[in-house]
Amino acid sequence: MSSQIDHLLDESRRFAPSAEFAAEAIATKELYHRAQADRVGFWADEARELLTWSKPFTEALDWSNPPFATWFADGELNVAYNCLDRHVEAGNGDRVALLWEGEPGDSRRITYAELTEEVKRVANVLTDLGVGAGDRVAIYLPMIPEAVTAMLAVVRVGAIHSVVFGGFSADSLRARIDDAGAKLVITADGGYRKGKVSALKPAVDMALGDRNGSGVQETVEHVLVVKRGGNDVEWTEGRDLWWHDVVPQASAEHEASGFPAENPLFILYTSGTTGKPKGILHTSGGYLTQTAFTHKNVFDLHPETDVYWCTADIGWITGHSYVVYGPLANGATQVLYEGTPDTPHPGRWWEVVEKYGVTILYTAPTAIRSFMKIGRSVPKKFDLSSLRLLGSVGEPINPEAWIWYRKVIGDDRTPVVDTWWQTETGAIMISALPGITETKPGSAQVALPGIAVDVVDDAGVHVGNGNGGLLVITEPWPSMLRGIWGDPDRYVETYWEKFADKGGYYFAGDGARLDDDGDVWLMGRVDDVMNVSGHRLSTAEIESALVAHEATAEAAVVGASDETTGQAVVAFVIIKESYLSQHTPEGLATHLRVWVGEQIGPIARPRDVYIVGELPKTRSGKIMRRLLRDVAEGREVGDTTTLADTMVMSVISAQVK
Repeated sequence: MSSQIDHLLDESRRFAPSAEFAAEAIATKELYHRAQADRVGFWADEARELLTWSKPFTEALDWSNPPFATWFADGELNVAYNCLDRHVEAGNGDRVALLWEGEPGDSRRITYAELTEEVKRVANVLTDLGVGAGDRVAIYLPMIPEAVTAMLAVVRVGAIHSVVFGGFSADSLRARIDDAGAKLVITADGGYRKGKVSALKPAVDMALGDRNGSGVQETVEHVLVVKRGGNDVEWTEGRDLWWHDVVPQASAEHEASGFPAENPLFILYTSGTTGKPKGILHTSGGYLTQTAFTHKNVFDLHPETDVYWCTADIGWITGHSYVVYGPLANGATQVLYEGTPDTPHPGRWWEVVEKYGVTILYTAPTAIRSFMKIGRSVPKKFDLSSLRLLGSVGEPINPEAWIWYRKVIGDDRTPVVDTWWQTETGAIMISALPGITETKPGSAQVALPGIAVDVVDDAGVHVGNGNGGLLVITEPWPSMLRGIWGDPDRYVETYWEKFADKGGYYFAGDGARLDDDGDVWLMGRVDDVMNVSGHRLSTAEIESALVAHEATAEAAVVGASDETTGQAVVAFVIIKESYLSQHTPEGLATHLRVWVGEQIGPIARPRDVYIVGELPKTRSGKIMRRLLRDVAEGREVGDTTTLADTMVMSVISAQVK
C-alpha cells in the first residue's frame, strides 16, 4: 500500500484554471476568507441567501450536545417549495427542469411549472392516502421523472422518504421497509436496463409477502405503481393503485406548508460493518443549504445557460443531493437518464451529451475506467464541445483516469473537480473549486469553505504534511447526518467513539494522506466496508448472504482492487462436506455468485468465489481478512505468525491458483 501511495504522490502534473474560466467563475477566494473568519456565520449567510424560509431562523448551530447537532433549528421552510414553487413565482416556470432520456430512446422535457404541478397532484394523492408529517414512504423506482416527483411530493407534505436502489432484491427491500416502518411504497411495474425491462413490482410483492411468524408488523397500507415497463404484474385490490389512475385526477392546488429546519427529510440505508444496513437520517434546512451551496460553487452552475448531468441513480446519496435537491434548489436544467452507459451501444452517454448540449458532467471513476477500456475512438464519434466542467464522485480516482477524462472527454480544456463526501456527510466536503484551484490529478484537494477536516493518527493527532493517517471532520457541518434511524447508540459508536476524547471528531472510515502542500489524497476504506463502483457494501452483509445458503459452512469476503470498479467483491467459502461430493467447486462458485446477487442485488455479486478448505484465523477465532486480500490481489502473503495454523495461507494460495 505504501508503495502505491508514494507512486500517487509522485504525481507532478498541475492544471491551473484558464483565465477565461476564472473570469466567469461563480466561486471566488472570498468564500474561503469569509468562512475562515466566522465559519458558523458563513453558513448562516449562505442559508439565508440560497433558500427561502417561511420562518427565518435566529440561531445557526446548536452543538451543545455533541455529536447531536441542530442547524437553523428555530427556522421553518418547505424543501419542495425551495426546489419548485419559488422558481415559478420568480418567472422561471418555462425553464426546463428535467431533460429525461429513456434507455429505448423515448424522451420528455419537463418545465419547472409542469414539475411543480405534478408534485402538487402527487402531494394531494399522498394526503388522501393518509400520508402526513413524519410518516415514512419507501420509493423503489427506475430513473424516470416520477422518481423525482415522488421524492418531492413526499417531502412537500412533511413525510420522510426512504429511496431503495432498484437493483436491490426483495429481501433487501423488505429489510429497509421494515426498519423504516414505511406506510406507503411507490414503485413501477418495471424499468429498462440493458435493453430489456427489469421488473420491480414483483420484488415489492415479495417484500410485502407472508409475514406469518416473522414477528414483523406490516406497516404498508398502499402501493402506488407507475406504469413504465408494460410488464405483467400481480395486483392486490385495495392495496395497489396505478399512478395514472389517481395522479391526473388529483387537484393541482396544494399549498406548501413550512416545517422546522430539523424536520426529518429522508432515511437512506448504507452498509455497515454488521450485517444490518444503517438508516442514515438527514434533516431539511442544513442539508438543503449545503447541497445548494456545493452544487452552485463546485460545479460553477449558471442556471440560465448550463445543462447539468449527474449520472447517479436516485437510490444513492449522489442521486439525492446532486440529481434532486441541489440542482432543483438552484433552478438548474438537468439531464435524467434511465439506462446503462453501454446500451444500446457503447457511445450512448456521449450521444446524450451531444443531443442535449450537456455542459457539466458528474460521474464515477468506475464509468470513466470502463470508457478507457473501450478506447477514445467511441467518444470521438460525438460532439462533446458543449462540455465545460467535469466532476468525479464515489471513490478515489487514479491520476491516469483523471487525465483521460480531462483530455479525451474534456478536450484538454475542462476543469475536473474530484469530490469526496459520503452518504453520512450529505454533501460534498472536499473538492477543488473551478476557477480558483490549481488541480492535481488524483487528489481531492482541500476542504470546501466552511468545512473543517484533518488527517490524524490513531491518537487523533495531526500527522503533518507528507504523512498518512485517518480522515476526520473536526467541526459540525450543515448537511451532517443527524443519526441512525432508531439507533442513536449505534450512531455514536460508529462515527464518534474512536475520537470521543477530542470532543467531536467524526471519523469517516477512510484513510488519507496529506501531500507536501497539505492537499488531501484519499486512500480508500480502512474498515470492512467495500466501495464497489462507488457503492458501499459491507463484508458482513455479503458473508451473511453466503452463509444463508445451505451448502455454505463458512465464508469470508474482502474487497480487492479492481481496474474497472475500484474494488471488487471476492469471497472465500468453505463448503459443507455433504455438498462437495455432489458438486464441482466451479459449479458451486458460479451458483454462489448468482445466489448473492439474488439475496442482496447484482452490485454485491462477487467477482470471484474461491472454494477453500479452511480460513485464516487467529487463535481467538478472528478471520484475518488482510491476508485474504493479499491473495485476492495477487500479492505476496503478509505476516502469518498470528494465525492458529500458519500453513493455512499456503493451502489457500495453492487453491486459488
